[in-house]
Amino acid sequence: MTEASPTPPGGQELFAGELRKLFAFARRDFRTALSYRMAFFTDLIGLAAQIVVFYFIGRLVDPAALPTYGGTQVTYLEFAAVGIGIAVFVEFGLQHVSRAIRGEQLMGTLDLLLMTPTNWSTIQLGSVAFELVFIPLRMTIFLVAVALAFGLDFQASGIGPSLVLLLALIPFVWGLGIVAAAIVLTFRRGGGVVGILSLALALTSGLYFPVDLLPSWLQEAAQLNPLAVATNGIREALVAGGDWAAVGSDLALLVPMALLSLLIGSICFRLALRREHRLGTLGQY
Repeated sequence: MTEASPTPPGGQELFAGELRKLFAFARRDFRTALSYRMAFFTDLIGLAAQIVVFYFIGRLVDPAALPTYGGTQVTYLEFAAVGIGIAVFVEFGLQHVSRAIRGEQLMGTLDLLLMTPTNWSTIQLGSVAFELVFIPLRMTIFLVAVALAFGLDFQASGIGPSLVLLLALIPFVWGLGIVAAAIVLTFRRGGGVVGILSLALALTSGLYFPVDLLPSWLQEAAQLNPLAVATNGIREALVAGGDWAAVGSDLALLVPMALLSLLIGSICFRLALRREHRLGTLGQY
């Protein structure tokens, strides 16, 4: 009498299983965040300190040098507050995936994790699942608190378009984060590369100063910088009010570049993972 072999799970069951793993990753990171409350509060204090510094810097800036959005003259603090919120989001997104990979390496659990029947993309997405919800919410609360504390004239109608642009920016940042993770997987350390990448993006994005102040060749580069597109669109929405037509034109530029970044990151991580498997060095750190 022969035993019947177990039926392999279908595509729908596999998807449901991977989705449950994503929730497990998010639950783990949420509990970790709760266990480090002091780090959360010191992060908020750091953001508040930046706002205070930029408030006094703004008193030295000529308002005529600042751009207008929808015919409305922006103040420097309104200009910088959006830049600070997005800069924190980008920095965290670039570093978190690579830090997660590095942490698994140092604990000696990376090879065990990748040996489980879990898709590698699930592991990557799971490492940022909590942040995909937390960071947009955190940025919204941050901008609302700054607007109330300093009397900034942000338009409530611009919150929706701003969140749409921020969500469209996430795959771009995530793709770069996966590239950083591939570098860490191969060379064990990639903080310097991530730092240079963050600096290059910030320099041509107009986070802290108008892009018009840059040399002409850098201004042209800024037009192809997804971070600059998203930042300018979010400022336009918050200062001049929600304009879904303008958001549509920004999304037409942002979404293809975000998907390309995600594709490049996925290819780089696959190649790095294949190299480590071939050399048998995945567990080394």
